[in-house]
Amino acid sequence: MMPSHSIPWLEFILCLAVIGFAGVKLSVFGDVIADKTGLGSSWVGVMMLATVTSLPELVTGTISVTAAELPDIAVGNALGACVINLFIFVLLDFLHRGESVYHESSRGHILSASFGVLMLGFVGFSILLSHNGFQPSFWHVGLYTPILVIMYGVAVRNVFHYEKTHVGAFTDHAPDRRPDLNLSQSVARYSAAALLVVAAGIGLPFVGDEIARDMGWQRGFVGTVFIALATSIPEMVVSIAAMRIGALNMAVASLLGSNLFNMLIIALDDVLYIRGPLLAQVSPVHGVSAFSAVMMTGLAIIGLFYRPNDRLLHTVGWTSLFLFVIYLLNTYILYLYGH
Repeated sequence: MMPSHSIPWLEFILCLAVIGFAGVKLSVFGDVIADKTGLGSSWVGVMMLATVTSLPELVTGTISVTAAELPDIAVGNALGACVINLFIFVLLDFLHRGESVYHESSRGHILSASFGVLMLGFVGFSILLSHNGFQPSFWHVGLYTPILVIMYGVAVRNVFHYEKTHVGAFTDHAPDRRPDLNLSQSVARYSAAALLVVAAGIGLPFVGDEIARDMGWQRGFVGTVFIALATSIPEMVVSIAAMRIGALNMAVASLLGSNLFNMLIIALDDVLYIRGPLLAQVSPVHGVSAFSAVMMTGLAIIGLFYRPNDRLLHTVGWTSLFLFVIYLLNTYILYLYGH
């Protein structure tokens, strides 16, 4: 008979297998949709892939601020997922053979990355203000929430218009790489793959929480980091799959777009949390994650603009190395003060 503590791990592996299979299909058909609609891979990455892969964070945050009443888990998961998404740049750079990820990616990603800096910085700024007695709100919703929603809308609108104007610079492949598929067939298959990713991705946080309890990891930094890692696995799998099929720009756009969507999730969580402004009820240590993500996004912007092509011992470039250092530093600080 199988030990009871082995069942959550088997469920975890099953979720990963489903996401791995569906993630490849999601990337393939997302790339086909980008070609056939003329929207470009960056727009598809920022909107379609980023939204689908961020739904686990949305569900986890919603449950955390309603049924579970754990605002720290909600905010820690959203900000922790942003840090992990930026760490995925290191993995992409390591796995991408030939030229550096930053050298081959379009400079147009700087636009969505810059909006990410703005929104992440604003969340960190709001956390610090809330813990120093400045908590402007209406009813139980913080003033920062409508501002975050407006920022997200402006970011999506500007990325869309930039994409339409510079679509040629974002196109990874010649048009109509799959003449055997029409647009409606591509959308249908994309939707089916998206449902699989969403179903498995939504299950991941619960399986992860069960594993954390079995291993004695249920409190403090380990729980938050583990859940954030679990909910970020769809981004990781889909981004690597997109890179493998040659849609690197779509992979980069998906990661940066997921971070924008995660900031929108914090705004939604604030609306659902009825005990007061959300950011005033969480540990100030989450500001460290917010500003770590700001620094990491700044490094990504430098890499995308400067386009370095050097690698350290044929592994990753200096940009990825510094991203990794900040990721480790953020994790260590959460370990020290996140209990």
